[in-house]
Amino acid sequence: MSRLLETVRPIARSYFDGRASPAHDWQHVRRVETNGRRLLSARAEVGDDADALVLGLATLLHDIGRPGEDAGEIDDHAEWGAMEARSVLESVHDDDEKNGTRATLSDATIDEIAHCIRAHRYSTEVEPRTLEAKLLSDADNLDALGAIGLSRVFSYGGERGTPLYDPDVPPAADDSTAGRSSVNHIAKKILDLPNRMYTDAGYREALERRATIEAFLDSLAQELECQELARLVADSPQPDDETREDR
Repeated sequence: MSRLLETVRPIARSYFDGRASPAHDWQHVRRVETNGRRLLSARAEVGDDADALVLGLATLLHDIGRPGEDAGEIDDHAEWGAMEARSVLESVHDDDEKNGTRATLSDATIDEIAHCIRAHRYSTEVEPRTLEAKLLSDADNLDALGAIGLSRVFSYGGERGTPLYDPDVPPAADDSTAGRSSVNHIAKKILDLPNRMYTDAGYREALERRATIEAFLDSLAQELECQELARLVADSPQPDDETREDR
């Protein structure tokens, strides 16, 4: 059944070809896949038995709706992607020519994969209810943190003409949901991501990556001689230090 991953990989990639934003392109999927494998290994070390195939297929397919959402063709890439993934997964199979057998995914497995995709989005109200869904959510959020996370924020903002930073609209005065500048987006969303982690391994790595963002904001505050930015990290949501598996 592991060969299904390589069957699905080019199908998933085809949704991104020629139309994906650099912040949500196929390279993002590959990074999330790497993050997921690392988190999966950490869980295995403590005796948790997550389904690697479910996580792997969900990861490959989790953002297939993103190019359509960015183009204004669909409203919710997670919801659309979960439905589209069902069609993909119902059509693939793993042929064993040596034994003359054909393996397909069960309806229950496809349901689990679809749930992972539906629940992965930051702004979704769908709570991950399985370990695989929690691992995908953590792996995806890790790619929004650290150096790569900063790169994605400014890349995405640049595409949409979002200001880098507007001193007339500091984070404390910004009443928008996502932030009216890229720096405000970091303050409103990115700095709080460690508190949204579901696994201990994800939380620990998120803290390390948040430190990179804090260092960047400190440097930016010094360069711009901006007291509002200097207070940003101190005023931002702080890590909660609770054990993730007890959530």
